[in-house]
This record gives sequence, C-alpha cells and structure tokens, in this order.
Amino acid sequence: MRVLVLSGVLVLLDQLTKLLVKGINLPALGIHWEGMTYGASQPILGDFFRLTYIENSGMAFGIDLGGKLFFSLFSLAASVAILYYLYRSRRAPLGFRISLGMILAGAVGNLIDRIFYGVLFGEGALFHGRVVDFFDVDFFDINILNYHMSRWPVFNVADACVTIGVLLLLFFHRSTAREQGVAPGTAPAHSRDAAPVNPEGTSGSHP
Repeated sequence: MRVLVLSGVLVLLDQLTKLLVKGINLPALGIHWEGMTYGASQPILGDFFRLTYIENSGMAFGIDLGGKLFFSLFSLAASVAILYYLYRSRRAPLGFRISLGMILAGAVGNLIDRIFYGVLFGEGALFHGRVVDFFDVDFFDINILNYHMSRWPVFNVADACVTIGVLLLLFFHRSTAREQGVAPGTAPAHSRDAAPVNPEGTSGSHP
C-alpha cells in the first residue's frame, strides 16, 4: 500500500533527525556521531527558528499527563488502532488515507523512542525511553492568568506529522462531505428528500 510506504519514509526521517540530534555510537559498524549537548540551542533563522535538544516522556509537544509506561502502552495501542482503521479505509480517497498515514507515522516515530531509546542509550528499561525533541519556533507572547508562553513547545518530525495529518483529515472530511452535498453529521440529501413510500403498496387501484 502506497500510504504505508509514505508512513515508513516519514518514520525513517523522524528517526534519522533524532539520531543526528541525540547522537549515536555503533562501534561494530564504525558509526559514531556526537550529536548535540542536551539543552543546547543552535540558531537556524536567528531567534525565530532554532534547534534545541530536549527530551520528554509525555505526548506530542511535551504534553505530560501520565508516566512513561502509560504513554508507551497508549502509543502502541493508538498505532495499532490507526493501522487497522487505515486498512478498513483502503478504498477511501487518497487524501484521506494520506492523512491517516501521516498520523500513523507520527505515532510510530515517537513510539520507537519510548520503547527502545531507554535500552539503546542505557537510560532506562524497555518502554521507559524519552522522546527526542528539537524544533524550536518563536510564537506570539501569551499571558493568561498565570500561564505564559513566548515560544511554541519544542517538537520533532513525528509531532509535525501528527499535527499535519489531523489538519488534513479534517480538511478532506469536510471536502468529501461538500462533494456529496452533505453537512457533516447529517444524512445525505437524497435520503432526506426521497418521497415517502405508500405503506399499502404502489398499485393505483383499490377495492
């Protein structure tokens, strides 16, 4: 399936960028890349866009609502569910399937970090890894009560895939509904406007 190929490419891109930031050491293969120092920040487009190496154990964009094991198992279940839904939607429009494929890629990309990075880098047990984030983008200053935000939460390729995939999913859902002449959540027009059926039959003569 072409959409799964796209998902695989995005997962590889996600993992490659994370390893370039975090670093990797594979003596058996002669591979050694130092990566960035944890917490370091490298300007790319001045202060607007930077590479900032951090790690988190929560959801996309560093949202943390539970422990490492919880999010690892949650991500695993979500990935399986998305893959199953993508299979069920294999005859759906291509744009719809692409959006699901991007969401799947994002879920699997961060799932790999959570399951394997703790063991691979000697930082924790299986399912207890931390997700590598590095895209650091400036944002509007927000001050609401005691909450202050001046930069977008640091994110990675997988997070971007999930966000773009959800936006595309909403777009293609609404586009499909408009093409069918149906408002989201309503019945098709032909079913609403159909003439009522005569409960006594369609014959024009009666005794």
